[in-house]
Amino acid sequence: MSRYWSPIVSQLSPYVPGEQPRIDDLVKLNTNENPYGPSPRVIEAVNQAADDGLRLYPDPSSTLLRETVADHYGLTPQQVFIGNGSDEVLAHAFFALFQQSQPLLFPDITYSFYPVYCRLYGIEYQTIPLDAGFNIDLEPYTQANGGIIFPNPNAPTGMLLPLQKIEWLLKHNRDSVVVIDEAYIDFGGESAATLIDRYPNLLVTQTLSKSRALAGLRIGLAMGNTELIEGLIRVKDSFNSYPMDRLAAAAATAAFKDQDYFKQVCAQIIESRELLSSQLQALGFQVLPSAANFLFAHHPARDASDIAARLREKGVLVRHFRQPRISGYLRITIGTPQQNERLIEVLEGLGLST
Repeated sequence: MSRYWSPIVSQLSPYVPGEQPRIDDLVKLNTNENPYGPSPRVIEAVNQAADDGLRLYPDPSSTLLRETVADHYGLTPQQVFIGNGSDEVLAHAFFALFQQSQPLLFPDITYSFYPVYCRLYGIEYQTIPLDAGFNIDLEPYTQANGGIIFPNPNAPTGMLLPLQKIEWLLKHNRDSVVVIDEAYIDFGGESAATLIDRYPNLLVTQTLSKSRALAGLRIGLAMGNTELIEGLIRVKDSFNSYPMDRLAAAAATAAFKDQDYFKQVCAQIIESRELLSSQLQALGFQVLPSAANFLFAHHPARDASDIAARLREKGVLVRHFRQPRISGYLRITIGTPQQNERLIEVLEGLGLST
């Protein structure tokens, strides 16, 4: 603790990101990065944008990118917000929408940045337990609240709520904002963006880090009615009027326009996910059904932290969470077929059995 800090700083428990070690020949399956590179059209767009224009500030409204996203989802540009990664978009949403008299509701097992934002902004919150099968039970979310947020598919479980259940939730929460965090929606779900015109309290957030392989450029977005978007813009312009640089905006626009490459990569990851799930089950793992680019797996006969440590010794990195209810699970990012094969080889060498 420093005597120079503002009082709230000593009370914060910051988010802990996945490990990013510098190890040669590492099979990195711990941070849900896309194992394939971005579209060649993205690389071309970045190269073209890397010119004398970099001396100028970027468009503060990211107009072309907003138009591109709006066209993709059948919305208007005024219904789209662009930010420096979905974490920044979420941070603005918490500040702009969730400082209410009633508590914010989200699952007890979910994206661990949510309680961090709450502590940072002084937002009261209540966690709703997942059921015994790690499903989100929507019934408790009908109580009085100051907002609702959860990922769909949920993280770190990978479990998906179908669109009709999202709509049921919206019908029962018309007076508070519902944020659906769709970081992984492209790997097996249907976006709630199709519901935006019917539910003015719905905000959908997405990232280009996963399905469009742009984690290194930090590009996030939100979609909702113009009132919600205007709230995010007011917060953004009180914090940083230029969150999206020229290179990132060019890359994101090109990524959305190359739908063939996007669909091909998503299909490859989904195919690899299903194969890896069956291989893990053959080794005795219990694997939750996933609609994300990762698997959440538990081995009933072995300690998860020990498995993670022994994998790391062999140059294979997976994510282990030490929090209640899920300390026995590993979150395993879907890699290339070669990376997945290496994971299975190492696990077989550990003598795992049912």
